[in-house]
Amino acid sequence: MKKLFTLLALATLSLTAAAQQALWGFSEIKSPDVADDGTVTFRLKAPEANNVEITGDFLPRQEVSTPQGKALVRGKATMTKGDDGMWTFTSPALAPELYQYWFIVDGTRTPDPSNAFEIRDTNTLTDVFMVAGGPDSLYAVSNVPHGTVSKVWYPSSLPGGQRRLTVYTPAGYEKSSSRYPVLYLLHGMGGDENAWSELGRATQILDNLIAAGKAEPMIVVMPNGNAAMQAAPGESPLGFTQPTTRLPMTMDGTYEKAFPEIVAFVDSTYRTRTDRHSRAIAGLSMGGYHSLHTSKQYPDLFGYVGLFSAAIFPGEGVTSEIYKDTDAKLAAQFAAKPDLYYIAIGNEDFLYEPNKQWRAKLDAAGYPYVYKESPEGHIWKNWRLYLSDFLPLLFK
Repeated sequence: MKKLFTLLALATLSLTAAAQQALWGFSEIKSPDVADDGTVTFRLKAPEANNVEITGDFLPRQEVSTPQGKALVRGKATMTKGDDGMWTFTSPALAPELYQYWFIVDGTRTPDPSNAFEIRDTNTLTDVFMVAGGPDSLYAVSNVPHGTVSKVWYPSSLPGGQRRLTVYTPAGYEKSSSRYPVLYLLHGMGGDENAWSELGRATQILDNLIAAGKAEPMIVVMPNGNAAMQAAPGESPLGFTQPTTRLPMTMDGTYEKAFPEIVAFVDSTYRTRTDRHSRAIAGLSMGGYHSLHTSKQYPDLFGYVGLFSAAIFPGEGVTSEIYKDTDAKLAAQFAAKPDLYYIAIGNEDFLYEPNKQWRAKLDAAGYPYVYKESPEGHIWKNWRLYLSDFLPLLFK
């Protein structure tokens, strides 16, 4: 009998350990290892591997030949194998920024098993690390008053009948009786309502700018801009569906037409200031496209407009009323004298030429705007910079 009790105890202990194995089976390898001088060492234990490379946005880009000509792509570096089967690579000193990377083991993309920090962008998971908090430390979680981030559902006429928003309310909102201006901040194609708060570091940027007195305290609403998607994959009634950029109704006018529903919900739920001079709309890529067309469709709603690497023109065959009479709608929008019309794009962005054409259109009509051009292309590094530059210009 004693032997039976011992076996049962061991079995119970084994099951308990299995149920809690995350408490034990962690890696003791430090990777990435960010040094005080900004260099970063990556390590991967793979004794059977023949070749291990690392690729990331911290490496110099490389020129490759494509059917369309020469193109710059994410750089790669070969890691060095030690006698113990540990592969290592140490970067040069890196500028402060949030970086993404992954390994390539014998030709197969592999996440870093020693890095617990990954972020999903559409259907791609990338490892991330940060060097000294990002430009001017705006991307870091600093010892300042923090806003509140909520996931909020609202009723909608779009498929599913209800949709989700990420909402940032500034520090002190809950104890205040004040009313606040609102920024509607939109993601790009393949993104969702989590994109700006995760990859964009929007909440950290807001906390730090507001605490420094460089930005006005504001409510920031980050909606899901995919008309056919109620909420982020895995967080909606559709369950764990594969994330994709190939969703219907993304840029056909459906989302812009329904956008006033979001404004009405926010104004009825939060203590907002409801004049157009207290509302802004901005977004990246597809979100910039939605911002452009929503703001000209409803010129009385938004006093501030931000286009970050924005898609500009509707696709071939798109016939929505939202995209008709552009010149007349622009004339009405600028007759109302926007407080700010902001355009920013990288000089290597694949949307650079459409943005150049849009600026030429505004120039020809004499419509004022602020223009920022940065190096590189269609990347989160640029969009975080644009947001950091845009926020201090709002609601002055």
